[in-house]
Amino acid sequence: MIEPHRTESIVRERYAAGAKERADKLCCPAEYDDELLTAIPQEVIERDYGCGDPSRYLREGEVVVDLGSGTGKICFIAAQIVGPKGKVLGVDMTDEMLEVARRSAPIVAERIGYSNVEFRKGRIQDLALDLELLDRQLKQNPITDAASFLAADELAEELRFKHPLIATDSVDVVVSSCVLNLVEPKSKRQLFDEIFRVLKKGGRAVISDIVSDEEVPEEMQNDPELWSGCISGALTEERFLAAFENAGFYGIQILKRDAKPWRTVQGIEFRSVTIEAFKGKQGECFERNQAVIYRGPFKEVLDDDNHRMERGKRYAVCDKTYNLYKKAPYREFFEFVDPIVDLPLAEAEPFDCSRTVLRHPKETKGQDYDVTTEANNKCCDGGSCC
Repeated sequence: MIEPHRTESIVRERYAAGAKERADKLCCPAEYDDELLTAIPQEVIERDYGCGDPSRYLREGEVVVDLGSGTGKICFIAAQIVGPKGKVLGVDMTDEMLEVARRSAPIVAERIGYSNVEFRKGRIQDLALDLELLDRQLKQNPITDAASFLAADELAEELRFKHPLIATDSVDVVVSSCVLNLVEPKSKRQLFDEIFRVLKKGGRAVISDIVSDEEVPEEMQNDPELWSGCISGALTEERFLAAFENAGFYGIQILKRDAKPWRTVQGIEFRSVTIEAFKGKQGECFERNQAVIYRGPFKEVLDDDNHRMERGKRYAVCDKTYNLYKKAPYREFFEFVDPIVDLPLAEAEPFDCSRTVLRHPKETKGQDYDVTTEANNKCCDGGSCC
């Protein structure tokens, strides 16, 4: 397999060339909203090498990071969607790409009437290290021997801690289009961990990338052209989803999957998928006598915390899970049963979330509940019940 440092150099060299002149086969074409493209210089549009449009899933006012932002196309589209109250940060490691993006930013700002985009130099698997800040420090203290090499390593760690490129828990959404597969295998776990780190609790990742339907054999992973062409580093569809799960995400779903492969190499199909995954299921579990009922359509489901629920049954859940289910992407699939007497969180006992149990109605109504009411003559659909 190609050495990790060589993999990064191959990618940088090919994309540096792609910033200067339109390159074919760097990735598959994607469709965008034409109205949002009118504010973007043609040079940026021509040098776009994505495989999907994660920007269509953004909302007004959000803080967004685009990984592998290239010449800035997704960033400039996102800038218009999140509006002047939002912010977009593009991260790329290729100087030539950053030069085009930064040169284009004032043009886009003038056309849309506000400036909310910034481009930073960094590696997407190390979102804490500001490479331009490191460059400036190394010019003052160049590496000349083993001691200065070790000192540079310590300096990088200090910059990660004191002056991170992207701070922890600071971003609403992380997006990317066709760049995760360019990261060499040994750094992929760190890459997903970094995406998770920078997101706020309740934030989400919306990632478009190339995946394969079979494992990519070693001989293809040793092909430099296939590496930089979004082929050799592709994860299988299953492993791509598992990578989000292993990093701690929940509510992981496929938003878009191309039925037709972008390319087929040695019988292996490579296609674009767009995945959404949420951060926020971490934390303590407390008992507040809440219950949820899975509405269907499946007979039963298994969530990301191994809670198995059958359709129509009333299940005990902790306060954290209860509130997670009230949010996207779960809320339309559940009915929510609040306790008649609210139990303040400060008074709640710990809840054992390792098990799944049914909730008896009296646990939410109260053991002494014996109210009798008259029939409600107005049905929920607005008609008469009788």
